[in-house]
Amino acid sequence: MTVDSFRMFQMASQGFCCSQILLTLALETQGKENPELIRAMHGLCGGMGRSGSTCGVLTGGACLIGLTAGKGATDEQSHPHIHRMVQELLEWFEETYNSIECEGILHYKLEEGSAYPIQCGNIISDTYDKVQEILAAHTEPTLQEEED
Repeated sequence: MTVDSFRMFQMASQGFCCSQILLTLALETQGKENPELIRAMHGLCGGMGRSGSTCGVLTGGACLIGLTAGKGATDEQSHPHIHRMVQELLEWFEETYNSIECEGILHYKLEEGSAYPIQCGNIISDTYDKVQEILAAHTEPTLQEEED
């Protein structure tokens, strides 16, 4: 699925950050809302508290994998490959952007209250697509499962 660029711009102009935008897009695709989750994602903005550390899109992508494949209740089991899926995302992200840190990707530190650069929108879109690809690759039934 191609991410709606206008929707991303709209959310950014409303003050949402990269990790919040990524999870909002995923929830909207599922026809869901979860303000508490989106609020919690705020801690990941701009490399955790706008520190320039680990990119909020990457950590948001890991959270999206967890939202889909993680354990959420005592009677649930996480997907057996959840950690492998997050590692695949991490490896792809670092290879694609040559860094996992906001400062390393943007080559400057986001200041409190500053607008998110356009390139963040591209990173959100590409990461959303990659997460969907990873999830699909690990949830498609194998030939053995189909035969059973």
